[in-house]
Amino acid sequence: MGRSVGRLDGGAKVTGRYEYGVDASRPGMLWARLARSPHAHARILSVDTTAALAVPGVRVVLTGADTQGYLASRYVRDEPLLALDRVRYPGEPVAAVAADTEEAAEAACRLVRVEYEPLPVISSVEAALADDATDIHPDWASYWVSPIIRRPGGNVVSHASLRRGDTAALFESADHVFEDAYEVPMVHQASLEGRVAIAEVDDTGVVHVWSSHQYPFGLRQDISDILHIPLGKIRVTVTGVGGGFGGKLYAGVEPYCIILAQRTGRPVKLRYTREEEMIATSPRMGATVRLKTAVAADGTLLAREGWIDYDSGAYSESSPGVVSVGLLTLAGPYRWQALSIDTRAIYTNKAGCGSYRAPGAPQAVFAGESQLDRIARELGIDPLRLRLNNAVRDGDLGPTGQVLNNVSLVETLQAAADRIEWDCAGAGDLRGKGLACTWWTTTGMPSSAYVRVDEDGTFVLITGATEIGTGAVTAGVAQICAGELGIDPADLKIVSADTETTPYDFGAQGSRTLVQAGNAAIAAADDLKSQMFDIAAAKLGCSADELEMSDGEIRHTNDPELSLSVSDVARLGGTRGGLLGRGSYEQPPTPYDADSVQGAMIGAFNIPSFATHACEVSVDGATGEVTVDRYVVAQDVGRVVNPRYCEGQVTGGAVQGIGQAMFEEIIHRGGYVMNPNFTDYKLPTLRDVPHIETILIEVPSDSGPYGAKGVGEQAIIGPPAAIANAVRDATGHPIQRLPITAERVWQSMRSPRTAS
Repeated sequence: MGRSVGRLDGGAKVTGRYEYGVDASRPGMLWARLARSPHAHARILSVDTTAALAVPGVRVVLTGADTQGYLASRYVRDEPLLALDRVRYPGEPVAAVAADTEEAAEAACRLVRVEYEPLPVISSVEAALADDATDIHPDWASYWVSPIIRRPGGNVVSHASLRRGDTAALFESADHVFEDAYEVPMVHQASLEGRVAIAEVDDTGVVHVWSSHQYPFGLRQDISDILHIPLGKIRVTVTGVGGGFGGKLYAGVEPYCIILAQRTGRPVKLRYTREEEMIATSPRMGATVRLKTAVAADGTLLAREGWIDYDSGAYSESSPGVVSVGLLTLAGPYRWQALSIDTRAIYTNKAGCGSYRAPGAPQAVFAGESQLDRIARELGIDPLRLRLNNAVRDGDLGPTGQVLNNVSLVETLQAAADRIEWDCAGAGDLRGKGLACTWWTTTGMPSSAYVRVDEDGTFVLITGATEIGTGAVTAGVAQICAGELGIDPADLKIVSADTETTPYDFGAQGSRTLVQAGNAAIAAADDLKSQMFDIAAAKLGCSADELEMSDGEIRHTNDPELSLSVSDVARLGGTRGGLLGRGSYEQPPTPYDADSVQGAMIGAFNIPSFATHACEVSVDGATGEVTVDRYVVAQDVGRVVNPRYCEGQVTGGAVQGIGQAMFEEIIHRGGYVMNPNFTDYKLPTLRDVPHIETILIEVPSDSGPYGAKGVGEQAIIGPPAAIANAVRDATGHPIQRLPITAERVWQSMRSPRTAS
């Protein structure tokens, strides 16, 4: 452990031999395209596919009439596969075409004739909540809904709340009360590879799907739920994944491929264009946040009331889970005597939103950490000192009453502050420094693994975990498994992410893969070693407890000459049906005060990790342009398994967070996306970000492999708040809306200084 070994898929990727979903094909394959609505909200009066069917090469055209009863979304089944009676956002699919070529399918889509009757368009959360707002889902009561979800009615998808302590009394007696509002736009995962899949149906009706997906077992369940196909009739094989970031956790293109393959008897492939990705997939939710915080004269945080309205778009997707996260992240990693927080997901006439790396957290932390800086500066307290004085420590309670252990927040604060030279003033006028603290979860749920040894001594790790480009499987889990087996990771073979041939895994989500799949791999390796030691002990005439394995040999610990090769033991095992170790792991639930929350799908953070972001910026007084001159992330990873890939995840997350802080925004006009491409949707480039200085803090967990904690999502949370606080330090003006563009900074510098 602790070595930067190479990843097992690295060679294939840098030489172009790695096969992504866009590269995959099947013999006799057809191509699919979707006809999409030009309206944000409208009734469908009629659909005519006559001209589309006449296009040469077109095999089938399906409409909502062919897919009635096929409803998607995992927690509220509110999204029809193809719109039947109304459309709810621009770009909603109204017909699906399969043809011999992609060009023919696209031509047919343009010829699908739909007569619409426009309906009132709701393009903001405020409009959706108005007393006279049109219900975007008037038939909501007929949908299947997860029992835990609370919905008061109207355009509210779900509502979660947290209540602990007497906030009213503390606000009444507090020395200071601060109230602020913040706004965060929708942003996109912007994976280089969009959504893509192939589906094939065999003569027995078994559906085989090849997909660029993060969670094959979840996709199999989604397909079963949406299309009413038994699980035993569905196989999902994950191709190479060209980026996911949470956007490929749910069924997307796959159901369309399946229904078209069922109709045509041919394999069908569907891949989204960049424009389709931007207008019709599942970006991060926008949010409006309101905060009211009670503080003592010495800066002690007393109570917080908070409200977040997340813009869910036209369909629910992952929003019920996101509102739960908002409860925990709006409180932040601080000690409170009382909390009252409400979070809601709201329907609007935009594309449905979904998961994106640390879903729901950057919006909440931007608000909470920005207000902390306001409190510190108005009370004349150093923002670092305010955070240190209120930071949670071992034995403190989290927002919902969970007991916090292995807490590293103070260590990350001190490390980041030291590296950024917090106590040193900026180099000149319009320079500033900012801090932001974050905490995040290591998602639990089951992982399983097999470890096999072949007759030639080759070890094979068989895991349902998915490699999505992070190295979590092909570097991290592989390194853990190889360490248990006493071999070089390069000598380990991996088979992964196929629902037919690999055991169950909860998917690449929630910073869980290294911890949960790593623990499962350890259990499987231990099981295999136990079998091998039993065979070797019988052959060598000793006890299995006296044996060890390394470098392809099983040896007696006190007599190295007494040994057998791994291949010899494997051959002996082959006569008994082969040697296969099995292991599984599921993180025990984290106890919390269940009475303190309602409507929340997530009540506590498992194996929480902590981080502090610190940065220094300079602002051009003439233009408002902000330059991030230095950026530091001190993040607790529990135990560093592979330094290179830990640093890579922290760096990548910080860069994405800087993009969301300064550049990224899906711009809507009446529900329409105005910047559906990488020309107009501004992503950060190497010229826009400084070198990310990473500090890996090791405060081991009690249950991660060797003490490891989740790594992947944490680093994206802090940048909007840290940069906003640095800009405020430089200009004296608060930043309460993202992104922090030159225009907004210029305007704020020319407005009267205000605290909220």
